Formats: sequence, C-alpha cells, structure tokens
Amino acid sequence: MNRREFLQTGSGVVSGMLLLNPRAVFGYEANSAVRHGLLGCGNRGTGVATSFAKNTSARVVALADLFPDNLAAGQDHFNKLNASLGQPAIDSKLLFKGPHAYEQLAASQDIDLIQISTPPFFHVLHLEAAVASGKHVYCEKPVGIDVAQTRQALEIAKRVKPNQSVDVGFQCRNAPPIAALDEKIKAGAIGKIATVSGNYNAPASTEKKREGEGPDEYRLRNWLWDRVLSGDILVEQNIHIIDLCNWMLGAHPLKATATGGRNVLTHYGDCWDNYQVDFTYPNDVHFSFASTQFGADNVFDAGLKLFGAIGSATCPYSGPISITGANAWAYQDSTSTAPGSGKFAANGAFLDNLQFADRDKERTFIASIVSGPVHNQIAAGVETALSCMLGRMAGYQKREVTWEDLLAHGENYKLGFSLDQFA
Repeated sequence: MNRREFLQTGSGVVSGMLLLNPRAVFGYEANSAVRHGLLGCGNRGTGVATSFAKNTSARVVALADLFPDNLAAGQDHFNKLNASLGQPAIDSKLLFKGPHAYEQLAASQDIDLIQISTPPFFHVLHLEAAVASGKHVYCEKPVGIDVAQTRQALEIAKRVKPNQSVDVGFQCRNAPPIAALDEKIKAGAIGKIATVSGNYNAPASTEKKREGEGPDEYRLRNWLWDRVLSGDILVEQNIHIIDLCNWMLGAHPLKATATGGRNVLTHYGDCWDNYQVDFTYPNDVHFSFASTQFGADNVFDAGLKLFGAIGSATCPYSGPISITGANAWAYQDSTSTAPGSGKFAANGAFLDNLQFADRDKERTFIASIVSGPVHNQIAAGVETALSCMLGRMAGYQKREVTWEDLLAHGENYKLGFSLDQFA
C-alpha cells in the first residue's frame, strides 16, 4: 500500500479541508467564543487548554476527569484563569468525573469543542464519542497505541461531519521556525534528500503516588511508565520528531530495524528507556533515530538534521534552525543559540523554537471552526502513529518489520482492568 492509497483509505482527504460558507454552516461570528470542554485535567491537558483560553477566542467552560482530585485542581485553575480573563467561573453542572465523564461531556449541549488530553490508551475511545457528538475535537497524539486502535480511528475519520473540525496535536509543525524551514526544504533548498538523522533525549518522568491507592490507580497515574497506557516512549513522546520527518519527506517509512531496551530504569513499568531505529523511506532514504528517557540531570535535546545533494538542514527544538550549502539560510528569530540547551517541559510548554507552536496550532484550529475550511487530521495522525509502531515492533521483535508486516500483525493491547471501579 503506498502513501496515497493509505491516506485515501483513512478519510478521503488528509487535511480534511472542505470549502464551506462559514456564516451559514458554522454559526460563529469572527469574535465569538468557542465553548471549550477539557477531557483530562493533567499537566498537558491543563497547559493546552490554558493556551487556548489565552491565545484564541475559545473559553474553557467544562471539565472532565476520571479522578476527583484532578477535576478539583482543574476547577481551581480555570476559575482563576477565567477570572483573570473577565470570564465566569465554570458552572458546577459542567464538571464531570469518573469513568463515564467523557460520555457526559460529549452529551453536553453547552460546549462546542472537546479537547482530549487523557492517557493515550483512551484517545481513540474518547475520539469516537466526541466525533459522534458532532462537536469539534482537538485530540492529543498519538491517535492509537496499537494497530487495532488505528483501524478504529480510520473508521471514525469517515464519520466526521462536513461542518466538524478535528485536529491532532502535532503542534511542532506550526512552530514558526520549523514551518519556515519546511517551506525552504520543499522548495528544493537542499536538493534531493539522501539521509536524515534525529534524536529525542529526555530526562526521566517523575512518580505520582497517592496514599491508599490500589495498583490500577497507580498504573493510571503513572501511565507514562506503562506500555499499554502510553504506547512506550517511541509512540508517546518521540512521535513528534518522527512526525516532522514524515512531514518534511512527504511520506511514511516503508520498513524499520531497531534495537533498544530497559537498561537503566528500575522503577515500576515496562516502557523502554532507549531506542535506536533505522527507518527506510521511499527512494531508499534512511532516517536514523535515537532516543533516551532517563537520568536526573534534566538534559533535554531533540531535533532533526536532513542531508541533501546541495545542502543540509538543521532543525533542533533548541538552537539555530538553518540551512548550509548552496542555498544557505538561517532563521533569524531563534531564541536560543546553544543546541540542546532547552529545558524539558512535562506539560509540553517548551520555549526556544517551539515557543509559539501551541499558540499558532490552536489559532489555526479555532479559525477552522469559526470560519473554515474545517480540518480532519485523523488519518494523518494515524499515519504517524503507525510509523512509530513500526519502529517499536522492530525493536520488540528484533527483526526488520515492513509497513505491510505491521498492518497484517494487527497489534491489540488490552488494559486488563475495568475503569468502573473508579465510579
């Protein structure tokens, strides 16, 4: 299956952009507030919803979370935020908790947009309910943690309504320096691309523990350590760099080999702490990717380098973004001059070259809701998620895995317990 066939199987149009009459179809004036409901009041969810409230016309009016303490913390945060923005506090009837909170949020007639910021295992389940409700959806990556979930997501993509906008949280594409570099690359600034290298080196995540919690609650609160809940570091965090490579090359990998393991970490969990993956793209372009996630030194370094026939392009999270060679160029507004000098942000609110990534991603999404054209990014999100799963399977199985092998294998991860215990 080639890239065009794969994407057509997903939703017909990757970007899902339909030219519609905004006033007739969307029902929003240019400056009217989009009523925003947050599903998942953790670090990342709170950070993204806060950015929406500060940088767009969206107003956070509803919250949902499995755990009462997370919901209470979210309520306190957004009531203060709303007050600072001259907006009312969140109505108590729009606070939903427990295993069915996502369904209650989807059923509410008082919101226009659902932001899905739950652990990755639940993304597709929650996406299905949100899309079925007819609401606009902002879903964090990954769109699925196994092949079975990605297939479900592609079916959901077909049911997105013509006036419904669905975005996936690949905000790095919207970072101004990265977007400018991609434009140069696609215009031929480095010529034919021969090879790519990339890395994502992050510090260890920290434990979350509560008095009296059971083993299932502990797993849920420490989902970053859990392969089923997160998809492992390659699928959950490293996915941003792999997505940028797919985007800049205009293709997904055809096969992969990989090594790695759990060589340093000793705490609970089964996620690997390092990967080394060689992805092969069309035209025999190789992408050499390495990642680590351990240590207490807070060192964080992530980025890409693309090598072409007439130049090379450097694309770090932190440090100069530039092109060398026949068409030398440098982005003039990078906020850091030291590669790898950025600080890791558990909530995804990075500075340096990603300082405006969330803001610009969110503004583009809200514009699609208010005036169109709408987005349907589910199939594109699935493509990148499967690219990461390709490397993960190659590492786990210690063999070369092709795209066809991955799809035929049909991975299907099971949670192993019921959320009803948290009702």
